[in-house]
Amino acid sequence: MRTTRVTAAALAAAAALALTACSGEPAKKPVAEVNAPAQKKAGTVLDRPFDKPDLTLTDTTGQQWNLRERTKGRPTLIYFGYTNCPDVCPLTMSNIAVAKKALPKADQDQLQVVFVTTDPERDTPDSLGAWLKAQDPSFIGLTGDFAKIQAAARSIGIGIDPAKKEADGKVVSMHGAQVIAFSPKTDEGYVLYGENTTVDDYTKDLPKIVKGENP
Repeated sequence: MRTTRVTAAALAAAAALALTACSGEPAKKPVAEVNAPAQKKAGTVLDRPFDKPDLTLTDTTGQQWNLRERTKGRPTLIYFGYTNCPDVCPLTMSNIAVAKKALPKADQDQLQVVFVTTDPERDTPDSLGAWLKAQDPSFIGLTGDFAKIQAAARSIGIGIDPAKKEADGKVVSMHGAQVIAFSPKTDEGYVLYGENTTVDDYTKDLPKIVKGENP
């Protein structure tokens, strides 16, 4: 079996097709399928990796946090979601948290997992921090200006829309459910994971992601 390879440009062009309402039902086909009829592995290795977004937001302690500076030279997973999501977001972060614990301690310390909210109006530093602490205290949560968050997400092929209230009164944030892995060697986003990636998938791949190798 081989890892599917697609271009970052194709993913970015199709970002709007990857939105999910975090209800368990994707709005459209996942963006990873743009150039790939079938995925043989969980991770999609990109022929043309994404540049890491030049993004400064507020972390869960209320401090400014620059993504490029703080993750430079370290293996990094980035996910855009929101804490009121009933299913996809908590499951994704939980899967990563469980897989991370299977790594050797030194590798756990190197790996950075960054959760950027798509619902900054409700996800304050305090609420975001409390939610992530239940997943893994080492996870980094970022919140701030929605326009900046949306632009950063789009730059790595992930579409997000402003949170809106539906007819039943629920507030829903539509967002792409992909996790992007950034290499410690190049600081580029070179592997994409979809919302169906399991604990076992991450457990198998993270040792290679930590080293900047293709899974």
